[in-house]
Amino acid sequence: MTGDILFLCHRIPFPPDRGDKIRSYHLLKRLAAIAPVHVGCFGDDDRDMGYAGELAQVAASQCLLRRDRSKVVAGLTGLAKRQSLLVSLFDHPGLHQWVAQTLAQRPVRAVVAYSAQMAHFVPTLASNVRFLMDFVDFDSAKYAAYGAEGSGPMAWINRREGRVLLDFERAIAQRADACTFVSEAEAALFRAACGLGADRIVALENGVALDYFNPAAAFPAIDHGTGPLLVFTGQMDYRPNVEAVESFARQTLPAIQTVHPHARFAIVGRNPAKAVEALADLPGVIVTGGVPDVRGWLAAADVVVAPLRIARGIQNKVLEAMAMARPVVASPQAAEGIDATDGAEFLVAANPAEEAAKVIALLADPARAARLGVAARERMEARYRWSATLAGLPDLLFGCDAGSQAA
Repeated sequence: MTGDILFLCHRIPFPPDRGDKIRSYHLLKRLAAIAPVHVGCFGDDDRDMGYAGELAQVAASQCLLRRDRSKVVAGLTGLAKRQSLLVSLFDHPGLHQWVAQTLAQRPVRAVVAYSAQMAHFVPTLASNVRFLMDFVDFDSAKYAAYGAEGSGPMAWINRREGRVLLDFERAIAQRADACTFVSEAEAALFRAACGLGADRIVALENGVALDYFNPAAAFPAIDHGTGPLLVFTGQMDYRPNVEAVESFARQTLPAIQTVHPHARFAIVGRNPAKAVEALADLPGVIVTGGVPDVRGWLAAADVVVAPLRIARGIQNKVLEAMAMARPVVASPQAAEGIDATDGAEFLVAANPAEEAAKVIALLADPARAARLGVAARERMEARYRWSATLAGLPDLLFGCDAGSQAA
């Protein structure tokens, strides 16, 4: 079978500097090695829109649209249509039109939708066109968890979103030839929720750019300063990240500072929410905002922490820190889905008290911390190269005809 690929993603895959863009970037690069790829996606801001040239270097054709629908409009529209608010937020008549034109004018033989909010752009397809739905994470379960733990209007909205989005995910899974998730744990949860088997719901794991996230690579160093440095990296307007750093800064760090009074906690990532910015007033807390190169902060860290309480899939921040040969202390939620051993390649801590105890133990034993970091790097090299994690993509796209498509 010969033909092109249509790839739909909710954010332009450039630059690959946040979790969703990292995966979509590497997917796009692999797809482009298989067949010509036509890319439809959104830009959130002027920075995103400025990467149209980079996208054009990879895509055979493209449609990059500025996402300008407000959350209020999306919410009201979603409620009126009994539609998922996430899906409503990512809607645009121009993209629907471009998809229809591309399918009519190009020899498309496979459609890949990245994230649930892009699935509604996939129309009924011809019988010779395969549909791969990359859900990435089990998003409806995340909203259901928010609703279960909260109260008031937002809890009601999250519970509704969990229900409506789950119905949408199930319907899309029935249409798709295959559905992928970022880890086997996520795939298994969705199989149980939708009733489909392992022939239709599979894991397509994230990897890590090992040449880039390499302690031996050339990158700007940062001033380590005085006292132990603990580092968290991530997009800092994302709710699970916000809650994670609030918990660590307010509960875990003070316990560590009883033993190491000069310990510092650096929160490294773009667009810090007001709640995150406020943490900079606490003793020892540093809020950097966006940085040109996160590797300097990872390399300087005595310990990298990932204390997420709600997390889906595989956490890129953990893979990147391990690739940089840093000792990592992660919550069970952040560690879930990563094929590594607690105590040998990273440490898992279930609550602030355990986090503090394990960080303090690592700071007291630098040799053990170094061994943990070396083992982490070795595990990433053995298991998480993108070329290895995406090796099965041609088969998912074209089934028994994958051999003629693979590059």
